[in-house]
Amino acid sequence: MTSQKISVRFFDDHEIRAVWDDVSGRWQFAVVDIVAALTESANPGNYWRVLKNRLRAAGNETVTKCNGFKLLANDGKRRQTDCASQLDILSLVESIPSARTAKFVKWFVDSDESIDGTSRSRAYALYKSEAFANLKSGTVQALRQIHAWLFAGLYDFAGQIRSVNIAKGNFVFAPVRFLPNTLELIENMPQETFDEIVDKYVEMNVAHPFREGNGRATRIWLDLILKRSLKRVVDWSQIDKKDYLTAMTESPLNSAKIRNLLRNALTDKIDDREIFMKGIDYSYYYESDDPALEPKERRRS
Repeated sequence: MTSQKISVRFFDDHEIRAVWDDVSGRWQFAVVDIVAALTESANPGNYWRVLKNRLRAAGNETVTKCNGFKLLANDGKRRQTDCASQLDILSLVESIPSARTAKFVKWFVDSDESIDGTSRSRAYALYKSEAFANLKSGTVQALRQIHAWLFAGLYDFAGQIRSVNIAKGNFVFAPVRFLPNTLELIENMPQETFDEIVDKYVEMNVAHPFREGNGRATRIWLDLILKRSLKRVVDWSQIDKKDYLTAMTESPLNSAKIRNLLRNALTDKIDDREIFMKGIDYSYYYESDDPALEPKERRRS
C-alpha cells in the first residue's frame, strides 16, 4: 500500500499527475504531463529532457527546483518523475511554445478554487474520516451526509433532497411528488451481491435526489456499499469517461454495459489511499466540461 498522497487533475482530457510533498507542504506536479498537455508531443519525455538541458545551460533556476518523485506510469511501474510546485510550473510553461498556454494557466491557477476543486479536496479527506467510516452503507441518510460533506457552503441545498423536477436532455428524473417513496424503495433494495448493488446504484441515479452533485456523491456511496458488502471498490481510473457516460445514459433501460464496466474495474485494494484518491479525481473528471451533465430544472408538477 502506497503512503504517497496522489492526485490526478485533467486539462483538456490530459492527465496531470500530482503528489503531495510533506517537506514543502505543497502539491508537486509532473512536468512531463504538462509538457504533453501543452505540446501534444509524441514523446513528451524526450521533449522535457531537451528543454531541461537547454534551460539548465541558460542558468534557469526553476529547473533546479524540480524534485524527483516515483509516480505510477502507464506501464504499471513507478518511475522517477520530475515534479514542480505550482509557482515553478507557471514559470516553466513560459518556456514552452504553445497556443494553449493561456488556457492552461487559467485552468491551473483557478481549478483548486472552484466548486469542484473545493469539494474534491473535501472528498480526499473522507479517506480517513471517522464520520465516513461510521456511515450506514446503502442508506439515503448516508448519501445525504456524503453530499453535505462535499458541498456544504458551496450549494445552499447541500445534503438536501431536491424540491424541483429536473431533466437531462429528454430524460426526466424521478418526479418530486414520488421522490420520498422512490428513495425509500431504493434504500430497501438488497445489496448482498454485485448485481444487486449495481441495480441499486442505477436506481439511485434515476432518482437523482439532489439538484446538483449527484454523480460525485453517488459514486462514493456506491464504493462504500461495495467495500462493506463485497470487500471490493471500483478503480475508476480503469473506466474511460466516454464509456462511463454512455453506459449510465443507457442504464435505465439496459444496465448490462455499466455492470460490465464496473465489474472489470473492481479491485480488492479497499484500503489503498491512491486508489481512493484517483477514484475521486476520475469521478470529478466524468462531470467536467460537459454541458449535458448539467441537469435543468423543470417546472414543478
